[in-house]
Amino acid sequence: MTVNGGVSYWWQHLGLPAQRPALGGDLDVDVAIVGAGYTGLWTAYYLKRAQPDLRIAVLEREFAGYGASGRNGGWLTNSVTGGREQYVKQHGRDAAIAQQRALNATVDEVIAVAAAEGIDADIHKGGELNVALNAAQLARLKSADADEQSWPDTDVELLGARETAARVNVHGVLGGVWHPHCARVDPAKLVKGLAETVERLGVTIYEGTAVTEIRPGEARTERGTVRAAHVLRATEGFTPDLRGEHRTWLPMNSSLIVTEPLAPAVWREIGWNGRETLGDFAHVYMYAQRTADDRIAFGGRGVPYRYGSRVDRDGETQQRTIEGLGTLLARFFPAAADASIDHAWAGVLGVPRDWAATVGHDPATGLGWAGGYVGTGVTATNLAGRTLSDLVLGRDTELTKLPWVGHRARKWEVEPLRWLAVQAIYTAYHAADRGEQRGRATTSPIARVADLVAGR
Repeated sequence: MTVNGGVSYWWQHLGLPAQRPALGGDLDVDVAIVGAGYTGLWTAYYLKRAQPDLRIAVLEREFAGYGASGRNGGWLTNSVTGGREQYVKQHGRDAAIAQQRALNATVDEVIAVAAAEGIDADIHKGGELNVALNAAQLARLKSADADEQSWPDTDVELLGARETAARVNVHGVLGGVWHPHCARVDPAKLVKGLAETVERLGVTIYEGTAVTEIRPGEARTERGTVRAAHVLRATEGFTPDLRGEHRTWLPMNSSLIVTEPLAPAVWREIGWNGRETLGDFAHVYMYAQRTADDRIAFGGRGVPYRYGSRVDRDGETQQRTIEGLGTLLARFFPAAADASIDHAWAGVLGVPRDWAATVGHDPATGLGWAGGYVGTGVTATNLAGRTLSDLVLGRDTELTKLPWVGHRARKWEVEPLRWLAVQAIYTAYHAADRGEQRGRATTSPIARVADLVAGR
């Protein structure tokens, strides 16, 4: 029987943590961080490493890693959220290259810190493989490869059908692209280990403490007010719940399923011995990994957005989403078609209006922020944490010069416009994918409408 919700398989497999004590009243610290996911914890880690005498409090509504940091697909990859071209337009080609190089290096930074701090997160750097399963997807794949080859440090390899199937035997695969700057991780193990690490360094994490409003010098909760020279927002998909932030980022839902452990005979058919992360070139794309205990974790969009920016909390996903992901998994891997689905869950991503991640800090007010990763945050959160640390400490570094620093997107529209916008995007994308699966090329108006509504 499929377990639905309960945060995620990663946490259920690891064991839900005992909740840390809540805030006991008003508090004065040097830095208050709102949100105990990857962004908040990495920021605390690098601040404390740089200046051990800092008094840092991390405030978390549930428990550390309850949100996207404990529910994601486990892709520690080098994706530039929103693409490099946005930086070319605003800052020049060199700035876009710098952003890509920083993310490449961040993959290795996370791996190195995990090793140094004794965090066993089942990390395996096998690269990222994206595949095409029909002619339209193959055309997009080749176009994407040509674009990647025009940039330095992308290190992408174009693979034919036979080469792709030799890596991961996806049924009917026509080709693939692979790059080395990606590792599979267990998300909950990483966030749990990171939380324990920052506590050893002297950071206090207050759980069961919901911040309702952030103001210069203050993070207000129902349990008391935390006063700090620097207040940093690291709330990602839960940002709309903060006063004044309802339209800042849109909480987009993503869902995953995980199979039972697959038999050796099934793995001999599928391959996947390199443990690459796996994606495709559909408009409504999938993402997957071979887990450390030989399951397939397979994700994609279910119901992408709930009216009024409502945020799902317990991770439960819709039955039709579970069935849809199971059908797609069986199409990819017929040898696994009879495998039971042991767990299904959902989580929320933070989506800015222009789909571009950001990090920033205002020295005048002490307010800082990072997020809007649109699902690419496993790596970007570490880069954001290092960057926020430099900004708070007033350091002028290569990180603080990166083009995402200080970027702000306009707010999302009021309802019902933002609900209609998301519905338009995914209705167009689903229609395009169905047509392509039947051998019809995507019509350019569909693509243009979807991209226009998405703000690209």
